Order: sequence, then C-alpha cells, then structure tokens
Amino acid sequence: MITGILRNLRRHPVRSGLAIGGIAVAAALLLDMVLLSSGMEISFERLVLARGYQIRVSPKGTLPFDTEATLADAGALVRSIRDDPGVARAGAILGTTVFLRSADSLVPLTGYGFDPRAQGLYELQKGSDLAPGDSAGLLLGEEAARILGLAPGDTVTVEGELDPLAGLARTDRHLVVRGVVRWLYDARDQLSLGTTLGTMQHLSMSRGEDRASAILVMATHDTLAPIVAARLAARHPAVSVNSLATLVAQFRGRLTYFRQLSVILGAISLGVAALLVATILTITVNERLGEIATLRAIGISRNTILRQVLLEGVVLTAVGGSLGMALGLLTAGYLDTILTQFPGLPASVSFFIAQPAPLAAAAAVIAGTGLLAGLIPAWLASRAPIAATLREDGG
Repeated sequence: MITGILRNLRRHPVRSGLAIGGIAVAAALLLDMVLLSSGMEISFERLVLARGYQIRVSPKGTLPFDTEATLADAGALVRSIRDDPGVARAGAILGTTVFLRSADSLVPLTGYGFDPRAQGLYELQKGSDLAPGDSAGLLLGEEAARILGLAPGDTVTVEGELDPLAGLARTDRHLVVRGVVRWLYDARDQLSLGTTLGTMQHLSMSRGEDRASAILVMATHDTLAPIVAARLAARHPAVSVNSLATLVAQFRGRLTYFRQLSVILGAISLGVAALLVATILTITVNERLGEIATLRAIGISRNTILRQVLLEGVVLTAVGGSLGMALGLLTAGYLDTILTQFPGLPASVSFFIAQPAPLAAAAAVIAGTGLLAGLIPAWLASRAPIAATLREDGG
C-alpha cells in the first residue's frame, strides 16, 4: 500500500513538492513555537538551580535584585534561617554599583557581596576562589577581566559610593584579584566583580546597617524546598520567600505574551498544514474517482479505500513534517541567537531548548493533523457512487 501511495504522489511531482514544502514550513513554525513556550521555563529553572539553591529570600513584595530594596539586619536573618532543620546552607548577597579606578578614569561595575561558603552566583574559571573572611581579595567576571586587562594576582582600587558634589569616592579599598569567574546571572557584556559581604557593605556604606539584597537558601533535599519555603515564610512574614515553583510561576506570568504568541502562531501553522493536506487529498481523490470506483466494483471495501486515503495524508504529512522538524531546529538556533542579545538578559538564558518531550509532542501533533485533515477526502472517496462514477468516467 505504501508503494502505491508513493507512486500516486510521484504522478504530480510539482504539486506534491509544493505541498510538502508548505507542510515543512508549517511544521517548522509549530516546532519553534513549542520550543519557545517550553524553552524559556526550562532555561529559567536551570538558571535558578545552577548552584542548587532552591529558595530565594528578598525584600517584601519583590523578587531578588528586582529593585534596589534591601533586607535589614541580614546577618541575624541568615542565622535564623540556618536554624531551620530543613536548611542545608544559606548566605546573604548584596548587589550594588562600584567603581574600579583604571588610569585616570573610573569604570562602573556591578558589585556582588557574598559569603564564599554559601554562594550561588558564579562558577570559578581561573585562579582561586575567595576564602571566608578574605577582606583583601575580589573575583572578576570574565568580561571585566578581558576589557580591563586584569588577571589573578593584580591589585586594583575599588571605590564605592561617589560624592555627587566632589565627584570623589566616599569609600575605597585596594583589593587583589584572586580569580576570574563566570557570573551566572549577568547579562552579556556586563562588567562585574565580587568580594566578601563585609567588604561590599563597607564600599556601599551599609556596613552599620548590615543590609543585603537577597538570601539564597539550599534545602537538604529538593522535595523539601516547598515545605521549607512555607515554613520560612510563616516565620518571617516581613520578607518574601520564594521557592523554585513560585519563582517559575512568577516568571511564567511575566512571559504571558510570549506564550500567547506561541499558541496563536502554532495554531495558525496547524491550520495551514491541515488545509494543505486536505486540499491535496481532495484534488487527488477527484482525479482518481474512476480508479476508486473500479476498485470498489471488483470488491475492494470502503474501509480499505478509507484507510488508503488516510494513509496517503499521513505519508504526505510525515515527509513534510520530517523536513519541517529539521528546518525548525535550524531556525530555532538562529532565532535564539537574536533573542538572547536582548539588553539586560542573563547570558545563561535561552529561548529555544530542544528537549525530547517537546519534540515528540510537536511530531505527534503534526501527524495527528495530517490524519484529521484526510478524514473528509477519505470519506468522500469511500462514498463515491460506483455505477455513476464508472459511467461518467467511461463517457
């Protein structure tokens, strides 16, 4: 039966080729929309769990680093969080703007203050990590090290808050570059450095207030994270406690327009594919009515005719869909390169991620569309009147 179907498609190579091309484009669009709708969440989840910290504590009503709000008395809050039996590790982070003196100019950088024993901000690339209590060392981001021409062992002057009238720093520190790191949450081309929390608090003039931007919390097991987060939220109602699930839910809410766009474009692509398959099969059936009537006259059942036409639609969709899957993966990579250049977006975020489940779902939807699109032409073929068709075909 498959051989006969392929022979029928080869009878009109231009028409079949155009139909397969149209199905391929529609399938590629559908695949890209499926990858877009799932890829952003997968990428965000990977980013949040990059260092295993499933819970974020931030100022009330905010997400970590979403605003310039800070947590007061961060040290006491961290100690209280560590007392929870479900917490394996916790550390405060302070984010601010600092300036690195280069020759006669000041270069602004994003500064991170953290506890090296409990950090989820970076991965060491070169040199050595900071030791707890190392108030004389700092870590440079890869981009900052490249732009400023610095390497482990170099000594730099880092200045904190500037006096707006004098244009001079109110605080400064001479620090030694211990290592070069990849900051997990940095945007492309972002210049960043990090040092211990106490040093960064000194540079930001908040040491006396012991402030932090957020606290990262690692539960003893992933399954306990929601329970621990709920317990911490009840114990500390003055702050926001977000587990991975709530962070993903809030992230999904911010991406509503992307998801709506993917649904609309995906539905359009399915409609185009269905119309193409239905149109081609209808034309094919009309051209072969005489042949179909002859087969019916010699005893071929209606169900056999129905299955043959349906299978022809599935084959047409399978060929076009296979080409479309390959095309979709290529275009997804190209689109991801464009979208990830958006200013302020973390370099680790991707919009399109090829996973087995989304790929299988897209393939199943495409195959189902081809099958459904062939129902009406198949039904018309199986119900064609034998005698009248043969008489008209013979006339």
